[in-house]
Amino acid sequence: MCVIFGEVPTARAELQVGAAVRVITPNPLLPVSGGMGPTRPALEKRGELTARAMVVRKGDVSVAVVSLDLLGFPAALGDRVRAKVNRIPANNILIGATHTHSAPDCYAFPDGKGGHSGDLAYMNSVCEKAAEAINEAIDRLQPARLKVATGEAQGKIAYNYYAPDLYDRRMGVIQAINPDGKTIATLVNYAIHPEVLGNSIGILSPDLVGPLCAKIEAQAGGTALFMNGAQGGMITADNRNLDQSRDPKRAYWADARSWDECLRIGHLMADEALRIVKDVPEQKDPTLLCESILVRFPVESKLMWAVVVGSPLKYPHNDDQSIHARINLVNLGNAQILTIPGEALPNIGFYLKRKMRGTHNLLFGLTNDAFGYILTKVDFQSFPRYEYVSRTSLGEMTGEILIEKSLEFVNQSPPPDR
Repeated sequence: MCVIFGEVPTARAELQVGAAVRVITPNPLLPVSGGMGPTRPALEKRGELTARAMVVRKGDVSVAVVSLDLLGFPAALGDRVRAKVNRIPANNILIGATHTHSAPDCYAFPDGKGGHSGDLAYMNSVCEKAAEAINEAIDRLQPARLKVATGEAQGKIAYNYYAPDLYDRRMGVIQAINPDGKTIATLVNYAIHPEVLGNSIGILSPDLVGPLCAKIEAQAGGTALFMNGAQGGMITADNRNLDQSRDPKRAYWADARSWDECLRIGHLMADEALRIVKDVPEQKDPTLLCESILVRFPVESKLMWAVVVGSPLKYPHNDDQSIHARINLVNLGNAQILTIPGEALPNIGFYLKRKMRGTHNLLFGLTNDAFGYILTKVDFQSFPRYEYVSRTSLGEMTGEILIEKSLEFVNQSPPPDR
């Protein structure tokens, strides 16, 4: 059942946008997490982990979008951030993880021995810094015009590790510009695992997202932020050495796991984002709407349920072995944004975008929560390469529920501008 709450009417006043950044790199360095397995010691860092916030306001409607350079950021922590921000409704604060595989654990995965893999003091500091970024972005609100674009990102950026050609090449870009023509913020939405480095080589890093944001800021000005898409199963960075086949029958290649490769891919993504948004017309009076629903998901996976009930973060859950996750729908000018509380496989992403109602349809994955992989029932445990994504999914019906409830939500809400 969908429970609609916090519905806010569409605003019709001057658009304002503000942005801010905080560094969340731990000092001293902490072990990095690539998933539910053991963490690995970090011996050095490349770039800084950051919390990046963009706030959009029009009339009495305010929306914050926050991007964190972390593997995932559960709602149990997100609600701590929201409690520290009193000028935006909690339900209108969208917090997503870039999904870098070179950052500390913020799930506090139980280790089966009475302990866990996280550092609770670090998690508290991330919550503090994220709230600081949102509050500063509110303080920096200024009149803005909007540019929104979608286009195919060209070049060697991403591929599907399980089926190389099955991934979404479209990149969505939202750019806010002040009346003097200066960039306030540029948001890039694209489906990719930032795991060029991974967690096995002893480097703490935002991975490709750091160079992406740095180059956009250097060339366009303002603040850049990255929101991931439907990147599950496995839409990853294309760091393949295509002349070094590891298993030609199964289409496996050797990988280039280096900071130079992070720079190459991140800078290429920045170039493509700025190219895609460069010549689109400005929207001078875009509407703004933000709504949210709670969706109930059964937890069939013993592994995932053990995390829910065993983490010291005290994940909210129900007595019938289910959880609720919040999904947001945002209309911003002619763009429509839908959030996903985990890693949806690309077919789900293709379908949702096709059924959404904007001229530009964006999916913010790993946003508001991060409950593992989300795949349809026909894909669940369907063949060996999907064994891992099935095992780390809430259950067989997760994708079906997400699609059904999300599209009900889309169809019941006002459409975006045209």
